[in-house]
Amino acid sequence: MSDKIIETHDLTVYYGKQRGIKGVNLTVEKGEAFGFLGPNGAGKTTTQRVLLDVIRPTSGRAAIFGMDCQTQGVDIRKRIGYLPGELALYGNMRANRFFEMYEYLRGPSGAKGYWHELAERLDLDTKRKIGNFSRGNKQKVGVVAAFMSKPDLLILDEPTGGLDPLVQQTVMEMVREVKADGRTVFFSSHILPEVQAVCDRVGIIREGELVVTQRVEDLIAARLNRMTLIFTDLPPAGVFDLDGVAEISRTALSVTLEVRENLPQVLSVAAQYNVHDIETHNVGLEEIFLEYYGRGNGGSHV
Repeated sequence: MSDKIIETHDLTVYYGKQRGIKGVNLTVEKGEAFGFLGPNGAGKTTTQRVLLDVIRPTSGRAAIFGMDCQTQGVDIRKRIGYLPGELALYGNMRANRFFEMYEYLRGPSGAKGYWHELAERLDLDTKRKIGNFSRGNKQKVGVVAAFMSKPDLLILDEPTGGLDPLVQQTVMEMVREVKADGRTVFFSSHILPEVQAVCDRVGIIREGELVVTQRVEDLIAARLNRMTLIFTDLPPAGVFDLDGVAEISRTALSVTLEVRENLPQVLSVAAQYNVHDIETHNVGLEEIFLEYYGRGNGGSHV
């Protein structure tokens, strides 16, 4: 049996004249957590919907478990747990009844009653009506529904959206457990720390095209360091003209830099000008994505 759980070949979707995705070639191996990354509107959800046969591709093909997603979708979906980015739930139904119904519809899976354990871990009161839940608790319902049958493949679209930080960590622990069990996770996100925490590899999509697939450690190594240096006396322009360093702004007493390399040299230069404080800034995935791969030119900096 092949270890390739997901395969796409030249997958393309057009919505009328508007392109959703173009020529996406992707492989996800058995037992890995694969992060599918990119700015909002880049094509992440479109790709997932083709995999689930919610929409049909304009051209190209997609396969899961070696089966064609469009002609064998029913058999494929029996082995998948899915968390959509936009949940549509039964507001008048209590959460426990929803899980019981979902378990019945899924059929025998060897995980009967597992939803009780998941709900407890996520601190979800399943006796309440779903319509009375906050956004975060509705997201918990979606998470439990995706994981409760212990599927061979989990497809998760922004799985921690609306969750508080502690619950986000619990969901990431659940993803790790799926990996440890030899099962596979494919999830889209724009939150780099989540990806760093659990993923083996990532694919980055921009404007509907897959621009790179690489291991997480390689992506993290390419991150920008952004910092603001605060001085007693501002150094002259040009002192930070070093390889891999770009000055992006300055005020009367501060300079903000993007640093790809030569951080020790930056700090050495700053020390010569009586730097008295350094502020570091978190750089979002979308910004890293745009800077690292080039703004709008489709090119790579590496």
